[in-house]
Amino acid sequence: MNLDNLRKSIRVVENFPKDGINFMDITTLLNDGKIFNELIEHLFDRYKNMDIDYIAGIDSRGFIFGAPLAVKLGIGFVPVRKVGKLPSETYQVSYDLEYGKDTLEIHKDAFHNKKDAKIILIDDLLATGGTAEACIKLINMTGAKVVESIFLINLKFLNGEKRVNSKIYSIINEN
Repeated sequence: MNLDNLRKSIRVVENFPKDGINFMDITTLLNDGKIFNELIEHLFDRYKNMDIDYIAGIDSRGFIFGAPLAVKLGIGFVPVRKVGKLPSETYQVSYDLEYGKDTLEIHKDAFHNKKDAKIILIDDLLATGGTAEACIKLINMTGAKVVESIFLINLKFLNGEKRVNSKIYSIINEN
């Protein structure tokens, strides 16, 4: 995978969603089928021999990367959703954001009640780590275990890695 091409495919939008924030917009990466495919192939090569049971994607951009990776690996995909979006019994975890609170949930039987299922958690961005931390707590509630968390972009200067209780694989690291 050519990291320079991957980096160039991500648009930076200054002062979004508020002044002082440089938003890393992945929609431009998604619009480039060649780069998007290279990214999924890169992740497939990394995980194809790791005996992973499921990919769990964080609402909502984790779905974009997690679903095609799960299909390519021939395993199931599990969405971790914002509260009120899942139709069956769920576990919930609330967590703090810099501007309030949020809640995530996962179906209680998300991994078919398979104890010790090996999970890869995926999202587009690791910032302060609160969302990933909450997702790992949810997955642990089901009896499964996150063996690694994937982030396309890691904003290392925000120290989110300290809150993620799993191995981390990030492709682009912003210091």
